[in-house]
Amino acid sequence: MKEKLMGFARLARPANLPTAAADILAGIAIMLYLQNIDVLTFLGEQGGAVLSLVFSSVALYAGGVVFNDVFDAELDAVERPERAIPSGLIPKREAICFGIILMLIGITLAFNCTLLSGLISVVLTSAILTYDGYFKQFGFAGPLNMGICRGLNLLLGMSILGSLTNWYISLVPVVYIFAITLISRGEVHGDNKKHIVWAGILYAIVVLSIALIVMQQKDNLLVLLPFLLLFGFLIYSPLIKAYKENSPKNIKKAVMGGVLSLVVMNACWVAGFSNWYLALAVLLLLPLSMLLSKLFAVT
Repeated sequence: MKEKLMGFARLARPANLPTAAADILAGIAIMLYLQNIDVLTFLGEQGGAVLSLVFSSVALYAGGVVFNDVFDAELDAVERPERAIPSGLIPKREAICFGIILMLIGITLAFNCTLLSGLISVVLTSAILTYDGYFKQFGFAGPLNMGICRGLNLLLGMSILGSLTNWYISLVPVVYIFAITLISRGEVHGDNKKHIVWAGILYAIVVLSIALIVMQQKDNLLVLLPFLLLFGFLIYSPLIKAYKENSPKNIKKAVMGGVLSLVVMNACWVAGFSNWYLALAVLLLLPLSMLLSKLFAVT
């Protein structure tokens, strides 16, 4: 029984889940600043709504990676036979039920916050399933679809007040996830230096975009800068190593570094639009992700 529970946990990629929560916290911080609402006051009065969106995002993310393994079961039987479904630990039918339950929980929690949040969660669920079931096989549409999922997740956080402004900010995580997905194309066989170069360029666009957006909205660059430098170091360090030694092992580390650094990117948004101590609180999700990554696969 314990082994099977661990199998379900492996399907949900626990190490990645704090990154989904961080998206929501960043989106909330952005929207509250744009509407001139004090963050701490809002958290005290609307803490339930914040938790609803956080756990909605976590459930939707978990459901998405479960369905990713469901759709990849035949391929994983060849390339990753140790995974929960191809190893026989979790039957595919049970994995499907698990994924459906997680997604229904996510959608329900989002509607419990605002109508707009609920509608975005439905669109996000559709985007997740289209990626898992169809678009990920394509070189351009797959990474774009995955990026859109992450952009919608940031929008989910921004929807906490029931309206949206400055939606273009959600394009930044789209570009970032596009880059990570490009890198991941060499995870099994290696030999993806061209993709790594493009990812490096896209990473630079992301870092510059965060700085410019924050400077446009709020003169908070000095608070943002330490978080932005940390973000740049964490994403480029494994990427450069993967370029120099283009092996599946180093590519996997570059992908893992990119995924876990989503927490740092979201801390950058919070630092830019709110304050350093709340950004530091978001950043504390990173060691949690890193700890979980020692126990569970990230990719």
